[in-house]
Amino acid sequence: MTSSINLAAPALEERIQPGLVSVETLLKQAVVGSRDLVNDLTSHLADAGGKRLRPVLTLVCAQLGAPHRSQSEQVIKSATAIEMTHLASLYHDDVMDSAPTRRGAPSAQHIWGNNRAILAGDVLFSRASLLVADLGTFTVQYHAGTFERMCVGQLNETFGPEEGQDPVDCYLQVLSDKTGALVAAAAYMGAYHAGAGEEIAQIVEAFGEKIGVAFQIADDVIDLCSEADVSGKTPGTDLREGVDTLPVLLLRRAAAVDQLDADGYEILRLLEEDLSSDQSLATVVQMLRDHPVMNETRDLAQTWADEAIAVLDPLPESEAKEALIAFAQLMVNRSV
Repeated sequence: MTSSINLAAPALEERIQPGLVSVETLLKQAVVGSRDLVNDLTSHLADAGGKRLRPVLTLVCAQLGAPHRSQSEQVIKSATAIEMTHLASLYHDDVMDSAPTRRGAPSAQHIWGNNRAILAGDVLFSRASLLVADLGTFTVQYHAGTFERMCVGQLNETFGPEEGQDPVDCYLQVLSDKTGALVAAAAYMGAYHAGAGEEIAQIVEAFGEKIGVAFQIADDVIDLCSEADVSGKTPGTDLREGVDTLPVLLLRRAAAVDQLDADGYEILRLLEEDLSSDQSLATVVQMLRDHPVMNETRDLAQTWADEAIAVLDPLPESEAKEALIAFAQLMVNRSV
């Protein structure tokens, strides 16, 4: 396997390539192990590909530890377990979002139905847990805590903000829990299992959480601005399901203080209409694409990425640090 992201550090990228190959091999082994019909389901998203951003981050952060441990069995299992946990969450997300596609292919729930897709996600998380079980009690607890945050974040998204809470602040906390927690875990476990020490592991953990939020904010832009055949997702899926992503929340916040333009008010009006038809959804999506709120959202993603990079200041200069900075910029400057 060759990494599909450019970390602006060719020598480091070459060093982590064997680790990525090992992760991919272990991942393909771990997603199967049942009857053929079940294997087809549980391997569906792994086979669909993806950039493997989290394993890349794990392997880069492992470069901050002892060289002979940077691609140890513990690091490889950590990276694979993180990716499997991510895949498990995607099965569940697609059920909740009624998403017809994922990574350019029909989603699991679209092919096999909601019940089987949910169970497939459960199976993948169970198998991730089996990998983590080999890494010691501390890692088991850490992984369990991460998954708890992901689930609580998803629940908080469904409940919405508490009375008096700013919906934008609530949403950003949801992103920290749903996405940031697992990206943070990817970074932390790489450094920790390579022997980098707790101080460095906590630095990259904080980096990972912030860059996870930046990644998801950028994803909100991509969800609206990329076509389905490019992004592998249906533009505006969240809007159709009545889920307000950040651009819409920013419009609502501006409207609450009477600082929204006419186009913004029209978008909010249309969001209250029936968006079940492709044409009605496409109309709202295009209006959002054309509205200044998209640039505001992009700027916020960059702010979170800049804050993530600032977290790395205590680390000594190294190829790994430069690669992390490049990684942060790539998370917000991507088209798919």
